[in-house]
Amino acid sequence: MTTPLPLADRRTAGKLLAAQLMHLQADNPLVLALPRGGVPVAFEIATALDAELDLLMVRKLGAPGNSEFAIGAVVDGEEPQLVLNPETSKLFAPGNVYLEQEKRAQIAELERRRHAYVGKRHKPHIAGRTVIIVDDGIATGATITAAIRGARMAGAARLVAGVPVAARDTFRRLQPLCDEMVVLAMPEPFLSVGQHYRDFSQTTDAEVIRLLALARKQAEG
Repeated sequence: MTTPLPLADRRTAGKLLAAQLMHLQADNPLVLALPRGGVPVAFEIATALDAELDLLMVRKLGAPGNSEFAIGAVVDGEEPQLVLNPETSKLFAPGNVYLEQEKRAQIAELERRRHAYVGKRHKPHIAGRTVIIVDDGIATGATITAAIRGARMAGAARLVAGVPVAARDTFRRLQPLCDEMVVLAMPEPFLSVGQHYRDFSQTTDAEVIRLLALARKQAEG
């Protein structure tokens, strides 16, 4: 049944989504949030499932001579994964030297951002695990597509995407990439993620840090 919209806020959305993901609790899943907006949603899921919470960060890989045009992405993890867009990478034909330089530059930025959020804590181990990738919504799906492919390349045994709201055509495109995809609502017309929340105020760095620390405390306690 479709969840009534608009959703109150991200944490409320997370609680509603968690109820649809409880069947995964026995798998001891790893919940990976796309920062920053995905973190409050993922926190509620991890709390309900008594699961590990961490971040999965994605950095766009710009085309040669046009850094704003994405030819792929680097996905954070124990071993960061390079995910290329077949169509755009063929169009620009970047050489191996360029790709390696761009990959290193984006990994350095991923490391900087991860350190700001979690300090020197070890990156989560994905291989062989049930992984739930969470964001606050999906419009075009470019970021979460890279995240899903990166997690798959890193060896996730079962890959689940969980989001409160998504554009229907994007959902159809992403569904074959996952073992399971859980979405509370797919309103039409979609327009933007934010219009489907009453409170869609920006998630701050401080809130990300606080929720990750609280999740660790709950896991230890």
